[in-house]
Amino acid sequence: MAQTFLRTMFGPHSRALQEQNGSRTAYARMEAQGGDMDILTTRELDFIAARDSFYIASISEHGWPYMQHRGGPAGFLRRISGNRIGFADYQGNRQFLSTGNLAADDRVCLFLMDYPARRRLKLIGHARTTSEPEDVAALMPADYAAIGERAFVIDIVGFDWNCPQHITPRFGAADLAQITQPLQDEIARLRARIATLEAVTPQG
Repeated sequence: MAQTFLRTMFGPHSRALQEQNGSRTAYARMEAQGGDMDILTTRELDFIAARDSFYIASISEHGWPYMQHRGGPAGFLRRISGNRIGFADYQGNRQFLSTGNLAADDRVCLFLMDYPARRRLKLIGHARTTSEPEDVAALMPADYAAIGERAFVIDIVGFDWNCPQHITPRFGAADLAQITQPLQDEIARLRARIATLEAVTPQG
C-alpha cells in the first residue's frame, strides 16, 4: 500500500487543503497504517519489469526539480533485491544532471506509465550511482546497442498507484502490430485466394 508514500509526500499545506476540501479524514486513516516503507509486491514488480521507459525526477543543487526520461528494452529497470531496483545508465549528452544532483541530494521520484492500459505508478526512494564494471554489467540489457557508463541503484521507500482518469491511451509499434496482425493475415489469405481464382479463370 501507499502509506509511506503519502506520509512522505504530504506536507502541512497539502494536508490543510485536504482538510478544507473534505479528503483529510480518509488520507489520515491511510497514513496511520503501514510501516517504515511501502513493500513492493508482485503487482509493482511485474509492472516495473514490463516498462520500456520511465521518468526520473531529482533535485538540483539550486533547489529546482529536474526530470529526465530513461528508456531501453522492457525490463531494463529491474529489481535487484528486496525494495532495491536499478538500471544501467547509458552514454548520453554528457550533462550529468541527474548524476550530479544525486551527489548533493539522493532523493528521487520515478514516474512509470502504461499508456495502453491507462495505468501509472509513482515510486520514491534514495538513489546512488556506481561505475563498478560488475554493477553496470549486471544491469545492462543483453544485446542492447548502448554503452553502459554507470548503474543507478534505488532503494524504494514508497509508491502510489494513480487512477486512470485523463490518461490518453497510446500504443507503440509492438502494440499496433499485435492488433493489426490478424488483419494482415486476412489480407494475405484473401490475396492468395484472388491469385488462385485468377489463375484458373479463363481470360477473354
